[in-house]
Amino acid sequence: MDTGENAELLTLRDAIADLDRALLELLRRRMDLAAEVGRVKAAAGAAVVVRDAEDRVLTRARRHAEACGVSEQVMEEIFHAIMSGSVERQHRVGVEARRRRGGRILVVGGAGAMGGWLSDFLTLVGHTVEATDPAWSSIGPAGGRYRSLAEVPDLDAYDFVVLAVPLAATGALIDEVAGRRPRGTVVEIASIKTHLGPALARAGDRGVAVSSLHPMFGPGKSPYEPLTFVLACRDETSAERSRIEALLAHPYTRLVAVPFAHHDRLMGWLLGLAHLSGMLFGAALARSGLDAAELRACASTTFTRQAATALSVLGEDPALYLDIQRLNPHREEVYRATRAALDELVGLVAAADLEGFRATLASAQEILTGGA
Repeated sequence: MDTGENAELLTLRDAIADLDRALLELLRRRMDLAAEVGRVKAAAGAAVVVRDAEDRVLTRARRHAEACGVSEQVMEEIFHAIMSGSVERQHRVGVEARRRRGGRILVVGGAGAMGGWLSDFLTLVGHTVEATDPAWSSIGPAGGRYRSLAEVPDLDAYDFVVLAVPLAATGALIDEVAGRRPRGTVVEIASIKTHLGPALARAGDRGVAVSSLHPMFGPGKSPYEPLTFVLACRDETSAERSRIEALLAHPYTRLVAVPFAHHDRLMGWLLGLAHLSGMLFGAALARSGLDAAELRACASTTFTRQAATALSVLGEDPALYLDIQRLNPHREEVYRATRAALDELVGLVAAADLEGFRATLASAQEILTGGA
C-alpha cells in the first residue's frame, strides 16, 4: 500500500469517526426521549414494551436496508439493539415510580447465581428486595443482607419469600420457612418439584401459602428479553396466577400455568432431554479419538451450532444437572424414548430405507414446529 492510499484511508477513517460521533449523539438523544417515555409510562402504570410499536420500527428499518447497502437482517439487528437500549433506559427511569407500588421481598440464597439474578430482576420490577445467604457469613447483617434465615427478625414484613437454593436443599428450607408461618407467599423455584410434595403439604397444613414457580432460563438471561416462568399449580389456577402475578409485574414476563403433577413430566422433555442431548453429543465426541483442534478447524455450520448448544449445557453446575436428571421421576420415560429413537434411525440407515427415514424426520420436524 503506497502513501497515497494511506492518506486516502486516513481521510475516510476520519470521516467515519466524525459520523460515529454524530451517531452517538443521536443515540444519546434517542435514549433521552426513551427516558421521557419511561417517566410517562411509569406515571400511567403502562407497559414499557408495546409490540406493535416495535414491529413498526423494525419494518421501517428493513425498508431502508437496500438503500444502506446491507441486508434486512443486519438492519433489523441494528435497530433491535437500539430498541433494547431504549427499553432498558425506560425500565431504569421507571424503577422508582414502580417501587412505590411494589412489595417487599426476601430472597433466600441471594448470593447464588439465580438468587442474585432474581434479586436484581425483582428490584427492576419495583420491589424492595432483601436477601439471606451463608456466603455472607464473614460480614455482619447490613443493608438488607443477612447471613442466615434465623437472622431475619420478622418474616411477616415480606410480601414474598423466594427460595433460590439447590434442589436437594429446597424441601428442608420449605419446612424451615413454613415453621415460622409467614403471612406472605413463599415461592420455591426448583427445576424438579415432585420430591417437594411432602414439604409443600406440611406447609399447607400450617396455613402457609407456597407457590411453585420455575424460571425457564438461567442466570445469564437478560431481563430485557422475553422471560418465561412456569407456575406448577396445586390449587385453583386463577387464584394461584393472581397471587404470583404481583411478584412478576414485568412487561417481558410470560407466565404459563400447568398442573403440579404434570410439571416434572414436562421438564423431563424440556430440560432432561435437552440436557441429555448436549451431554451425549460431547461424550460421544470424546470417544471419537479425533483431535479437538481439527474438529474446530473443519467444523460445519451444523456442528458449530450443536457444539455451542452442548457447551452451554456442559459449562453448567454438574451437581445441578445431575439432580435435574436424578430427581425427575419421569426420566426413564425419556431415556426409553431416546434409546428407541436411536435404534430406529440406526435401523433405517442400515436398511437404506429412504421412505422410513423421511417419515421419521417429518414426524420429528412436526413436534418441533407444529405448535408454532
